Amino acid sequence: MLSFAEELLLLTLDDDKGCFCHISPITIDFALAGAILMDLALMEKIDTDIDNLTITDDSPTGDEIFDTIITLIKESEEPKNALYWIREIKNRCVNLKDVLIERLVTKGILKKEENKFLWVFKQRRYPIINNREKKEVKTRIRELILSDEIPDPKDVVICSLISACNLTGKIFTSDEMDRAVKRMSEIARMDLIGQALSKAINQFMEMITFAVTTAT
Repeated sequence: MLSFAEELLLLTLDDDKGCFCHISPITIDFALAGAILMDLALMEKIDTDIDNLTITDDSPTGDEIFDTIITLIKESEEPKNALYWIREIKNRCVNLKDVLIERLVTKGILKKEENKFLWVFKQRRYPIINNREKKEVKTRIRELILSDEIPDPKDVVICSLISACNLTGKIFTSDEMDRAVKRMSEIARMDLIGQALSKAINQFMEMITFAVTTAT
C-alpha cells in the first residue's frame, strides 16, 4: 500500500513527459508534510484538537520517515498544533520529495533516467514502470467524484490533497471540471460523522490550506 504522500506524487507525474508537473515547491512541500501527518492519524499514532497535536502511540512503525516525525513530536517540550507541525516537517525534511521519489523507484513503480536538455543541462525523468498504483488512485477518485458515493477517510484525504495542490485538472476532462471541482470541494470540507478520525482529517486539511495560502 502506498502512503498518501507517495500517491500524491504519482498524481503530479506527467505520464507522457515522465516528469513532475509544475507545482509551487512551497505548495507541494506543505502538502507532503500534511500527508505524512494524515498517515500517522489514520494509523492512530497521533491525535489532535484545535490547540494541540499529541502522540497516542509511539511504537515504531518500521518506516524511517514516520518514526522520525513521531520522535520529533514526542520530544517537543510543549504541545503544538497541527499547523506548527506541518510547517516544522516542511522545514526540517528539506529533501522529502526526493526521498519519496526514490522510494517509488525502489518499489519498481518509477524508473529514473538522466537526459541532457538542450545538450547542456541535465534533466531527470521518471518514466512509469508499473502504472497500476497510479491508475488505482485515479480510477478510485474519478469513480468517487463522478458519483454520489460516500467517501471513506482515505479518499477524503486524497481529495483534500488534490484540491490543495490544484491537481483536479490532471484527473478530469474539461467537460467534467465544473462538477469535479464542486464535488472535490464538498468532500474536502466533509464532516465524516461516525468516523473516529474525521475531526483530525478536517483540521489537518484546513491547516494545510491555510499554510499554503499564507506562504504564497
